[in-house]
Amino acid sequence: MSERRAAPTVGQVVLGRRLQELREAAGLGRDEAARVLRVAPATVRRMETAEVALKIPYVQILLSAYGVPEPEATAFIDLVEEANRPGWWQRFHDVLPDWFSLYVSLEGAARIIRSYEPHFVPGLLQTEDYARAVLEAGTIGAEGHETVERHVALRMERRRLLERADPPHLWVVLDETVLRRPVSVDGRVMRKQLDELLRYSERDRITVQIAEFTDGPHPGAYAPFTLFRFAEPELPDMVFTEYLTGALYLDSRTEVSAHLEVLDHMTARAASTERTRELLRAWRDRY
Repeated sequence: MSERRAAPTVGQVVLGRRLQELREAAGLGRDEAARVLRVAPATVRRMETAEVALKIPYVQILLSAYGVPEPEATAFIDLVEEANRPGWWQRFHDVLPDWFSLYVSLEGAARIIRSYEPHFVPGLLQTEDYARAVLEAGTIGAEGHETVERHVALRMERRRLLERADPPHLWVVLDETVLRRPVSVDGRVMRKQLDELLRYSERDRITVQIAEFTDGPHPGAYAPFTLFRFAEPELPDMVFTEYLTGALYLDSRTEVSAHLEVLDHMTARAASTERTRELLRAWRDRY
């Protein structure tokens, strides 16, 4: 049996899909590939869906069975070795839920990140004090100060993504509730957070829009969700949506298209970037 991992890296997801494509191009079913490896067909499926780490000896045998030329196979193995390396976020394995590990991996690999947030400022744009206040108010707060601080450190580390030389384009739609709901009795926390949003909204690859109450209901008003788009053609758009104790990752064309349509609808109706800055300034002055 292949070794199970807490969550796959994006590289493992991409290579797993590529293995499936190579198998199908060779005209082999999973049962036949499994016989080559002398494993159960479920093991081949788990490799292709990145539910398990890609063991190099298994991959070498499969590439040979699929008729992959040696230079291409060597390059593929190099990619497997790179994909199997732990991501930086695994330093936070003590507090990072399994279901969120993949999110951080997707976040780091995406070319475009689009999200709707009805409750709080998205994690990538949170200040340290705002993040701490939100975490203390939730279920994590019940786990104690040390756990909260580890989560805050993880959230601040994630923000480094936006400081890369070639960061993803981050496009968020925030419900007006985010501006109106103070996360702390200390008004300085909200003022600093709104100042940070203003600062980020001026950057080229960050777009912030507010869905105002006066616009009425909209089709996304059910739950927060994030859509990831990648440069790699092997990796389709993916949608992440979170609930109290876990999350769902959606990659079927129908579900992703539905979320993309809702995002397009909301961004067309939401306040323009200039109007959003006016709202941010106005609410900052109220705290």
